[in-house]
Amino acid sequence: MDNIKRLGVLTGGGDAPGLNPAIRGVFYKAVELGYEVIGIKDGWKGLLEKETIVLSKADVDSALTKGGTILGSSRTNPYKREGGKEIAYENFKELGLSGLIAIGGEDTLGVAGQLVRDYQLPINGVPKTIDFDVPETDFTLGFFTALEVTTDILERLQDTAKSHHRVMVLEVMGRHAGWLGLFTAVAGGADYVLVPEKKADIEELIAKTKRALSDKGFAVVVVSEGAVLDESMLKDRPVDEFGHVQLGGMGEVVAQFLEKSLNTEVKCVILGHAQRGGKPSVIDRILPQLQALKAVEWLDKGQTGVLAAYKEGTIKPVDLTLVVGKNRPLPESLIDDFGVFFRG
Repeated sequence: MDNIKRLGVLTGGGDAPGLNPAIRGVFYKAVELGYEVIGIKDGWKGLLEKETIVLSKADVDSALTKGGTILGSSRTNPYKREGGKEIAYENFKELGLSGLIAIGGEDTLGVAGQLVRDYQLPINGVPKTIDFDVPETDFTLGFFTALEVTTDILERLQDTAKSHHRVMVLEVMGRHAGWLGLFTAVAGGADYVLVPEKKADIEELIAKTKRALSDKGFAVVVVSEGAVLDESMLKDRPVDEFGHVQLGGMGEVVAQFLEKSLNTEVKCVILGHAQRGGKPSVIDRILPQLQALKAVEWLDKGQTGVLAAYKEGTIKPVDLTLVVGKNRPLPESLIDDFGVFFRG
């Protein structure tokens, strides 16, 4: 075994704007501290299959302003593969890694936390998800860029809705938490919003939409993909290796319901993966780089098993085990405060 210090970095789960800046932050700090940086391809899948690449300054610099991830991603869960966690541990050692930075959401970070718990591997995490639902942090890379996209689309839909005197429904992502849905609706001036944290009030939905049609001649409704209007839609759907039901289509259910209830034309737009792509906004370039370099700095000093969380205006280390199996729903108080725009 050689004496080279090697630091691994991977990106797992759904892609998000800001992943490449985070990879760049890992690279620059690691090189400064004397590490060779090994990019692990396609999330935890790459660790299981030992698919890696030695990263260079040219790689990370050219990717700073690009969306997606130069390392690739997947939803692979080593703990759902036979002997997966053992293979992950052995490959970690065979690759000669001194440590690993895992950039991801609840699932990717959950695996990181489990590997730290089971094998005491030196792993730190950087929070990522456009759903904004990783607990213990007030910032997840990708959210604000996605919010700009969804708000822009909402504004465009309002133009069409007004021109044709119709109701438009916009479905955005948000499996367990409605941050993206609620903030899109507030920022873009939607007439109603449905989020996973609050049971759908059918009468209120109909009344508010009908009033908007009467007052201004059109209406726009935002629906988080995890909001439930019809429970039967969730039956017999495929699940991924983390046990998540495949979502998408609740916006169409809401549109069909409103069309029947209001006896008027209703159109639905499901943004799907479009809201995850595109170049990262300025905030999704700056903070991810800072979080990433702090994650490397702490690991080099022996502080491992932590998440580089943004809390109270600074980057703080948070125990990764606090993230395992948890998410960050919208606070009821926030739903109530913004509810003034959607009631009546």
